[in-house]
Amino acid sequence: MKIAVLPGDGIGPEIIAQALRVLEVLKKEGMDMEFVEAPLGGQAYDQFGAPYPEFTQKICREADAVLLGAVGGPQYDTLDRPLRPERGLLAIRKDLGLFANLRPAVLYPELANASTLKPEVVAGLDIMIVRELTGDVYFGQPRGMRTNEQGIREGFNTMIYSEPEVRRIAHVAFQIAMKRKKKLCSVDKANVLETTEFWKEIVIDVAKEYPEVELSHMYVDNAAMQLIRNPKQFDVMVTGNIFGDILSDEASMLTGSIGMLASASLNETKKGLYEPSHGSAPDIAGKNLANPIATILSAAMMLRYTFDNEAAATRIENAVKKVLAAGYRTGDIYEEGMKRVSCSEMGDQIVAAM
Repeated sequence: MKIAVLPGDGIGPEIIAQALRVLEVLKKEGMDMEFVEAPLGGQAYDQFGAPYPEFTQKICREADAVLLGAVGGPQYDTLDRPLRPERGLLAIRKDLGLFANLRPAVLYPELANASTLKPEVVAGLDIMIVRELTGDVYFGQPRGMRTNEQGIREGFNTMIYSEPEVRRIAHVAFQIAMKRKKKLCSVDKANVLETTEFWKEIVIDVAKEYPEVELSHMYVDNAAMQLIRNPKQFDVMVTGNIFGDILSDEASMLTGSIGMLASASLNETKKGLYEPSHGSAPDIAGKNLANPIATILSAAMMLRYTFDNEAAATRIENAVKKVLAAGYRTGDIYEEGMKRVSCSEMGDQIVAAM
């Protein structure tokens, strides 16, 4: 397993270091892993003058998977847009064809009080949102701003999906559902938007290949409401780019801390970019205060979805659960009576639990 490691900016190097410590436990036990480090984002701009330089491109293309920390920082805000760290993230997604974004929202029972919702509503929450990442209104053409024939200025975008785009994301979602509770909810707005009526039609057709999966459909406005009202009714959700962007952020906040949330972006060969859902947190960078759990759980997702090693992924996740159950907390999830630890100390505990 050849893994490209991109520490990135801000707290990225600190959290990546702890994820690598966890993977090293498996490597020492005989798992065949090779780590190759490369810069991305501001780190890459500082070294190469570009956020996704050819040096990094070559390493990522040759790797089986990519493990990323975070990108961005205020010192790069004055750069021309194509040179900013975030452009490196967009570029690597495009370069590797990463069309399927997997965003789990998991709330461990010990952290139920961290959510703004009642503990009985969210305790035990475990949702996977599968978001199509490279199509929809974000990328549809034509788009732009213009003055119409009446002399009135207007902005316009095109919501569009092709059949192959919908089919491939639907297959990803059904395959994930097969590994979980065999329950999939497809989110659309088919009562208003022809694009999503078409989406629904294709998802129903793909469902014929997965007779074991229970498929349901929900309008996006109702799905947003139901995520707050009764989130545990969902297991796997699949939707387009713009709806997925909104719903996955909503779901992430059910858990109380974005520092706990992993993510993956996959291409058609299961090659993936794995990263925490949070940002680079420059205000605490270099202070050993960051929560490394999201990055460690992203490494577990890598083992599950790219390398099909369910046992190793579950082992990492169980180690995290054990450490949380023992009361260890970084600052973002700390509450009175718990054992407050640093970023590296949280890594110590998870490695020990492994």
